[in-house]
Amino acid sequence: MKAGIVSLGCAKNLVDTEVMLGLLRQAGIELTKEPGEADILIVNTCAFIETAKQEAITTILNMAEYKTKGKCRSLIIAGCLGQRYGQALLDELPEADAIVGAGAWDRIVEAAEETLRGHKAVILGDSKLVYNARTPRILTTPGYTAYLKIAEGCDNRCSFCAIPMIRGRYRSRAVEDIVEEAKHLAADGAVELNLIAQDTTAYGRDLYGEASLPRLLKELVKIDGVRWIRCLYSYPRFFTDELIDTIASEPKIAKYVDLPLQHADDGILRQMRRPDTRASMEALLEKIRARIPGVALRSTFIVGFPGETDEQFDALRSFLEEQRFDKAGIFTYSAEEGTAAAELPGHVPENVMQERYHALMSLQCKISEEINQSLEGKELEVLVEGREADQENVAYGRSRREAPEVDGQVFIEGCGDVKPGDIVRVRVSQGFTYDVVGEPFP
Repeated sequence: MKAGIVSLGCAKNLVDTEVMLGLLRQAGIELTKEPGEADILIVNTCAFIETAKQEAITTILNMAEYKTKGKCRSLIIAGCLGQRYGQALLDELPEADAIVGAGAWDRIVEAAEETLRGHKAVILGDSKLVYNARTPRILTTPGYTAYLKIAEGCDNRCSFCAIPMIRGRYRSRAVEDIVEEAKHLAADGAVELNLIAQDTTAYGRDLYGEASLPRLLKELVKIDGVRWIRCLYSYPRFFTDELIDTIASEPKIAKYVDLPLQHADDGILRQMRRPDTRASMEALLEKIRARIPGVALRSTFIVGFPGETDEQFDALRSFLEEQRFDKAGIFTYSAEEGTAAAELPGHVPENVMQERYHALMSLQCKISEEINQSLEGKELEVLVEGREADQENVAYGRSRREAPEVDGQVFIEGCGDVKPGDIVRVRVSQGFTYDVVGEPFP
């Protein structure tokens, strides 16, 4: 019996995929990367915005073809899309045999067994589930890097976001449990740990009564073998002075701050139900830059939120011009059913959203290129990830300034015999919009 999984969406979803792979293997099911060889095919889906839902449906239909051209006898929809729509989704997609929601990944083997017996199944769970250090897990990332999920769910109630409806309330894992898993990952060769949650800075409030990310970080840096620790999805509300000082003072913690801000106009922020103001965000960014020298700042922004006027968009554009983020993701607003924002008046036409998207992307590309050019002549530590197939003497990787998947790369010319997982010093020779090029430096 063989099973294969296609994982869509964010890194948090990828960890769920890795846990399901571990459970399947524990049950004696062989794993395969070839969908044509799989008796059981699982699509772990995202349902965050409309484009993610469409990608999920397309992938499900593509995998359904292996029922005729491959060995597939069971097609399971896992993750957020199934959690959100349940039986209705199964009714709409008769090609599928089961739904296993994001709150029920621990029942993936049960679902597989049911479908192989010819039964349809919808298993959604109660959104209270959190994996732990003893849960089987098979990494799909290269062995030198791993995501470490420190919490599940979200207590923020941003008006545009469906995640709390899908994933439930915020549930932190205990410090000791996270450290135990991190030690296992390090023992297996991981030199980089990327901490993820829907909101990493809220970590620990439900368990310990206060934001406890600094406490966790101070334990993780003690682990032998771990060289880099990066915090992703760090929301402003609990980005405390203690957290800033911890990032600044611990050499293993990447001087990289991922701070999703979403907008910069106070009126739009209120409509988004964000607790921030432009002034509070500017003050926090100024503090971070002053106390973490050389910090790389990343953020995400939404254009076309209902009611967004030209003046409000101009406020967002001026904010990006002034703050000069090293990296920024720009998204057009997606109206999600069940969210408060979907009921707001003044939805912005698609063509206007696209104009605003391209205007901000053009601005950010210019800023990113200028920042990368300013790195020319400077030295970076680079985690090697591979070699160019058509250029034998060129390798590529990431410095502490780049997170996996979402940021650019560092290309290393004259790389010698470096291999994936090595950390080498590189002197930057050229900076481009997303990537930089350099040479090894003794």
